[in-house]
Amino acid sequence: MTASDQYASVRYLVDDVQAAVDFYTAHLGFTLNTSAAPAFADVVRGPLRLLLSGPASSGARATPADAATAGRNRIHLTVDDLDAEIDRLRTVGLPFRSAPVSGPGGRQILLADPAGNLIELFQPTRRPS
Repeated sequence: MTASDQYASVRYLVDDVQAAVDFYTAHLGFTLNTSAAPAFADVVRGPLRLLLSGPASSGARATPADAATAGRNRIHLTVDDLDAEIDRLRTVGLPFRSAPVSGPGGRQILLADPAGNLIELFQPTRRPS
């Protein structure tokens, strides 16, 4: 198995690759894997490899014109303490796109990256042992 086989990869189209790298590495625990900014970079968190494709990247150029805006899909990041994460990210001025929502599986909130792509921060319900 090669190193890239160890990851599940998701591509996000972004307006500014460096701004996206800064966002994910400074605020969400990703590390920079490779960079060919301003066209492309990828960041890694656990088994997730997030491909950040700028307007000059081949990934962005292959996107049909009617699918050029951020969609309703999102990456899902599990956190231990949702309220603490919300407080930490609000303190640095990051834009939330929803209020916290509770459901049978846990609580979540949506955050937007600099290009408007969505990130779901999720705290699972603690099950009694």
